[in-house]
Amino acid sequence: MKQLDFKVQGFLFSGISAGIKKDGKKDFGLIYSEVPARVAGLFTTNAVKAAPVQLDMERIKRGLCQAIIVNSGNANACTGNQGLRDAKRVSSLIAKQLGIDEKLVFPSSTGVIGSPLPMKKIEEGIPELIDHLSPEGWMSAVEAMMTTDTFPKVEVATCRLKGKQVKLCGMVKGAGMIRPNLATMLSFLVTDAHIKAPLLQRMLEKAVEVSYNRITIDGETSTNDTVLLLANGKAGHPSLSHMDRDGEIFQSMLLKVCQNLAESLVKDGEGATKFVEILVQGARNKEDAKQAAYTVAHSPLVKTAFFGEDANWGRILCALGHSGVQINPNRIDVFFDKAPIVKNGMGVGARLEEKAGQIIKKKSFKVIVDLHQGKSQFSVLTTDLSIDYVKINASYRS
Repeated sequence: MKQLDFKVQGFLFSGISAGIKKDGKKDFGLIYSEVPARVAGLFTTNAVKAAPVQLDMERIKRGLCQAIIVNSGNANACTGNQGLRDAKRVSSLIAKQLGIDEKLVFPSSTGVIGSPLPMKKIEEGIPELIDHLSPEGWMSAVEAMMTTDTFPKVEVATCRLKGKQVKLCGMVKGAGMIRPNLATMLSFLVTDAHIKAPLLQRMLEKAVEVSYNRITIDGETSTNDTVLLLANGKAGHPSLSHMDRDGEIFQSMLLKVCQNLAESLVKDGEGATKFVEILVQGARNKEDAKQAAYTVAHSPLVKTAFFGEDANWGRILCALGHSGVQINPNRIDVFFDKAPIVKNGMGVGARLEEKAGQIIKKKSFKVIVDLHQGKSQFSVLTTDLSIDYVKINASYRS
């Protein structure tokens, strides 16, 4: 397999074990731009926001970022004023050693909620973290933000803007507590493109809407959800400030990278054995289609049926019935991939149901629901709900 090159002009990366996690794995990472980069970001809409999210939401107003620090094993959420002081102190110490303005440092955390950061371990780890910075350190930084993830989730892409080659690299972590609202657990993207912050923000919002905002594992929106996109301009092309042909080229690349990362996030859902697309079509409007799709995707009964490989279509109709969307039960059709299982609100019979039942045994399949109420549609990526999901989350703090 070809080794991917994650080096991006002007960016350095590192990841170490600072002893935050009990298992000794990497838990402290740093992404550093040699020059201040334009930054775009999206954050959790959960009213309970972790300290680093609160700090980043304030700092991003300047439109510049030069360093992202991330720790795993501790979310620094629900930690009050102490949590904010700790996030600021880590930022300050990193900034001092890098010789940059501390307001250009954006902290992120993921892990257990409610425990203060182990500041002594973090402070002792900062010199090593900075010492390990290198253009090749991308995967170490990725590993440092993983929690229950079973594999690192990374993407790389290139394009040409105004005659110059531009590179975009992205990482995402997350396996549970995933139903992003404006973001996902943690995702960082870096590029050497030269794009003004307002345009960069619009580009990120557009990409996230059709990637991270189209997935759900368990219907939970985290306290720490953060997406940051840094553009340091090192590619050397004239700055993009409005959407033109080159802007569309970059937008397309960004969208594809985010979609691929979102798919890998779902495939690594905690305990997941199935990768499922729920497509609702024939809705009165997009909002109805979205609401119906998420109701089916969130249903524990539907998700456990997927895990049990039981083509129990009644659970899908039941979810649609309490979705709050206007439906006519006698007009609903349901397909597993292309195999019909419900026609006009009723089962299609044992022979056809058996065929649909074979599809649900696959690791990946699509559920298509046609409401026959209009022309709007919406799709969402989700997983099954397994015994392992319960085990992982029943003992997460221990």
